[in-house]
Amino acid sequence: MARRSKEQARAAATDAEAARAQTTELLREIRRIEIQTSRLVNQHLAGSYQSVFKGQGVAFSEVRAYTPGDDVRAIDWNVTARTGEPHIKLFTEEREVTVMLVVDMSGSLDLGSRGHDKRRLVARLAATFAFSAIRNNDRVGLIGFTDQVEVFVPPRSGRKHVLAVVQRVLTHEPQRRGTRVAAGLEYLAKLAHGHAVAVLISDFVDALPSEAARAEEAAGLERALKLARRRHELVAIRVEDPLELELPALGLVTLEDLEMLGLSGEVIDLSPRRAERLRRAVGEERLRLERLLQKLRIEMMSVRCGDRWQEPLVSFFARRSRRMRR
Repeated sequence: MARRSKEQARAAATDAEAARAQTTELLREIRRIEIQTSRLVNQHLAGSYQSVFKGQGVAFSEVRAYTPGDDVRAIDWNVTARTGEPHIKLFTEEREVTVMLVVDMSGSLDLGSRGHDKRRLVARLAATFAFSAIRNNDRVGLIGFTDQVEVFVPPRSGRKHVLAVVQRVLTHEPQRRGTRVAAGLEYLAKLAHGHAVAVLISDFVDALPSEAARAEEAAGLERALKLARRRHELVAIRVEDPLELELPALGLVTLEDLEMLGLSGEVIDLSPRRAERLRRAVGEERLRLERLLQKLRIEMMSVRCGDRWQEPLVSFFARRSRRMRR
């Protein structure tokens, strides 16, 4: 009995030490993400964010004396009659914006062949938009989905809130194996928060299956995208790993959490011919998604693990900023 108690105590101490090490590494990772994304926001995205994502409507600011060249439609006739001198109303744009991060949290995000998995890349992308938002006193919320919504964090502002959002993205253990992008967008549509900037981040694995039996699922995604685009400013980001795009000929392998084609947990023969068939299927699905978003006039950026993930974001903000100034 005494020996068993000592073994149990040693096991508990080992587990506690492992938990402390895991927590320490998580905090370090969150801190790394904060430093990287804050630097990116401050150096490259600060001005672009405010010009790209504007608030809705205008609010009354003040009344001042009319000067030649002012718009006569802005004259405040009540003040003008009371003072005997023409005055005009001034308005300011309502700046506050709500940013909703609609984030894929499915098992396929754990794939990573270049030192970082897709989940960490998703966390960096989400943090970039979140820190851009709070720098402008905007609010940030989170909708995390697999084939159903598993996480909802109401929109708030502040650094601590953003760090908590990043932690949820990094540490969430998915309860379901599949991915249904429409689930996150449909949940967004039910929120009574009015207009928002909706940042959809996913690997879009199996989002548009080719099988006729699942045509309704593809149609559901199109309906959800249309609704989100009509109500919100929608930004789509696709995260990818090179291994998904160029499956090597490895022979007999067991696949885990590869949702595409329903192969998770199966032993398959990745012969050169089979690998080429899978690469072609991945390429066809990517093309179907790009065509759908192009038809709906939704701009999408693609970011790959191992590449410089900051560059697509900087290019996106610069492109949108130029378009807004036209």
